[in-house]
Amino acid sequence: MNLKDLKYLLALAEYRHFGKAAKACSVSQPTLSIQLKKLEQALGVQVFERGQKRVLITASGLSIVEQAKNVLSAVNELERLAKLANDPFSGELRLGVIPSLGPYLLPHILPIIKQQLPKLTLYLYEDKTEALLAQLEQGNLDAVILALPVQHKGLIVQTLFKEPFFLVMPVSHSLHNSKELHLKDLNHDNLLLLEEGHCLRDQALEVICHEKSKLEEKMNYRATSLETLRHMVASGAGITLLPLLALEEQPLIVNKPFVAPIPERKIGMLWRKGSALEPCCKKLVAVISNELPAVLSNLEKKLKSSLTRSI
Repeated sequence: MNLKDLKYLLALAEYRHFGKAAKACSVSQPTLSIQLKKLEQALGVQVFERGQKRVLITASGLSIVEQAKNVLSAVNELERLAKLANDPFSGELRLGVIPSLGPYLLPHILPIIKQQLPKLTLYLYEDKTEALLAQLEQGNLDAVILALPVQHKGLIVQTLFKEPFFLVMPVSHSLHNSKELHLKDLNHDNLLLLEEGHCLRDQALEVICHEKSKLEEKMNYRATSLETLRHMVASGAGITLLPLLALEEQPLIVNKPFVAPIPERKIGMLWRKGSALEPCCKKLVAVISNELPAVLSNLEKKLKSSLTRSI
């Protein structure tokens, strides 16, 4: 048994077709078939049930396939550790980001990261908070950037920055021309939020109302993205709360800031304790923490200036 045989095994488990699995492994179909037969004989277990038109994994084979995944994952991690020992800021880093942050934060930080960590290859993944934390704990991701607080047993947590919320409303809204905006001024009956499972939904509900269940009963629309929310507001369907980085100036909407106490969310980065990539994660924290305050400040000044001119 060798690592190549395990790769053949996982390929067939994935494709359930000898021809496709052989092509994925860059070997001939007979070679792959023979090696897998030898592997089954060495293990004393039939992993695959071979039919004329399909390949099935046997009940015993399921646990073999899962263990093969673990073995190859451990080997890959060993190879990464060896590379990082020579240069902790080179190699690959798999970074997860929540959808309400990724498209708006990454354009600001990726050029800086590329400049300060030129040898680092970033692989970016976007998903909801719960899914990202699960992938991080399982070792499929090296670090995640998301809104705090979250459950983080066994994880290192570093705050990156705080981001204020703005009220986004149609230009025809009664609060457009108000000099000061307080949270108590909001009419919750036409509040638009993301669908359940998005952390930004819970944050917005927490900001404006502690009686979440009563407020949710009034809502008749739930969006799947911030862009959808923005378009719904522009159509006059209601109002919403959006974080500063996600704001855009558009003719049909107004982005209005709140007066103190200003609602905001805290963004942080998490990684596993003892990770070989910890020096790289700390460097990323330093880069983002140093750069984002100026970015947020400039965006806020620009939006407030635009709002002043429109009133």
